[in-house]
Amino acid sequence: MKHLIYGLLIFMVMALPPVSNLLESIMIVHMHMQMPILVVSGFIMGRFFQIYFPVFFNKWNENGFPGILLFCIIMLYWMLPRTMDEALTVQSVQIFKFISLPFLAGIPLRDSWGKLSSNAKNIIIAVFTFVFIVMGIIYIFSPEQICNNYLIVEQITLGWGFITMAICMMIYLAYKTSINPEEYE
Repeated sequence: MKHLIYGLLIFMVMALPPVSNLLESIMIVHMHMQMPILVVSGFIMGRFFQIYFPVFFNKWNENGFPGILLFCIIMLYWMLPRTMDEALTVQSVQIFKFISLPFLAGIPLRDSWGKLSSNAKNIIIAVFTFVFIVMGIIYIFSPEQICNNYLIVEQITLGWGFITMAICMMIYLAYKTSINPEEYE
């Protein structure tokens, strides 16, 4: 029960208009702070749903792939520049952001991640690394303003944020492939 309370508390704080408006006012904070925190709130709440609805998760997410696929679709959708723009200007898209990230990305991630093999996890991280590099290049080198609600300098900053995240994930993957887990057991 405490997982649900903690996750809902984070979710409600993020949904407060002053907090939401502040986080959405800076492009990199919108993409690399608000959206991941919403996913984390769902991830925390996910434990509650796993405990109280185990049959549901065992039935539709038995091996973790359906849940991780849903997570990937939602995350890739929210990386599109148009969706970031519409989240600021279209009320229904803003509401969808606050529903989809915690409940359609965070909760499935919680249930799926433990069910995936180490290789599958590394593949997911590698895919997101590639996507982050591509998105970084698009945001940095686009000659035009991609998002109408943000300045070009914010767009470039977000691009460098994507590149930085991709570098961190590459370092993690290199570390994971270079160590022998038996040495530390």
